[in-house]
Amino acid sequence: MLDSQYGMYVWPCAVVLAQYLWAHRRSLPGKRVLEIGAGVSLPGVVAARCGAQVILSDSEELPRCLQSCRSSCLMNHLPHVPVLGLTWGRVSPELLSLAPVDIILGSDVFFDPKDFEDILTTVYFLLEKNPHAQFWTTYQVRSADWSVEALLYKWKLKSIHVPLHSFGANKEHLASSSLPGRHTIEMMIISLAQSDGT
Repeated sequence: MLDSQYGMYVWPCAVVLAQYLWAHRRSLPGKRVLEIGAGVSLPGVVAARCGAQVILSDSEELPRCLQSCRSSCLMNHLPHVPVLGLTWGRVSPELLSLAPVDIILGSDVFFDPKDFEDILTTVYFLLEKNPHAQFWTTYQVRSADWSVEALLYKWKLKSIHVPLHSFGANKEHLASSSLPGRHTIEMMIISLAQSDGT
């Protein structure tokens, strides 16, 4: 989709995260995966096509994004993939009744700093319910002025930086975009910090 609104465009981060999933496709069959802020759902669709049990979600306040998730599933012959309205930072019946997950996906969810804590609140809630799960996320470096490090510490989360070259995503064509500006993409895996303070 070429609409550059938040959830209606395949942003470069989604392509990079999809590449990571493809590089790890042999580990995905049977894994329970939730994509948050899914929009056009490229990472979730790739995970589902690789055999994962996927649930797609986007804000319940963005019906066009939820419809975009459903359309992506239909176009990719995945009519069985559920789509849920989950709003970051909000405890809803859908969030409370969510089935166990192994992997949470989020591409370019760290877009607007005012949303960062809501995102990590939701991720923390999901990781607390699923202590062995991980949050695989890609983000675009848009400003040197923001970081999620302090929020990770506050929410007792840890992150591991994943170099793009380690899964073949450092190619210019992969994360390129016709949108103006820089497109430096980073990837990290976030999990619960251990109780010993690490």
